[in-house]
Amino acid sequence: QVQLVESGGGLVQPGGSLRVSCAASGRTFSSYHMGWFRQAPGKEREFVAAISKSGGSTMYADSVKGRFTISRDYAKNTVYLQMNSLKPEDTAVYYCGAALAYWSRRQTDYDYWGQGTQVTVSS
Repeated sequence: QVQLVESGGGLVQPGGSLRVSCAASGRTFSSYHMGWFRQAPGKEREFVAAISKSGGSTMYADSVKGRFTISRDYAKNTVYLQMNSLKPEDTAVYYCGAALAYWSRRQTDYDYWGQGTQVTVSS
């Protein structure tokens, strides 16, 4: 069992930066691939980024590639999403997920989810 708690969301101006965090409970953090997804109002939840359990592999949605960076800190049991050059279309609730079996872009491969943190990009 893994419990995930996101934090760090807020209001930021276009072109600004923000880092959201996802703290995982338990001692098995290194057993899970971790991912970030987001859901904008009126839209379906979509993949943003994922990092393998070893931390050695990452992948990104085309819409955020080159602007967002996913990383993980095993000592803190935390995964981060650094977001730079933010755009209004990045406005969404950001969710982290933990996947035991697959390093994946698919929501159905994730076993646990956090409650989400709101990111609003607006002037």
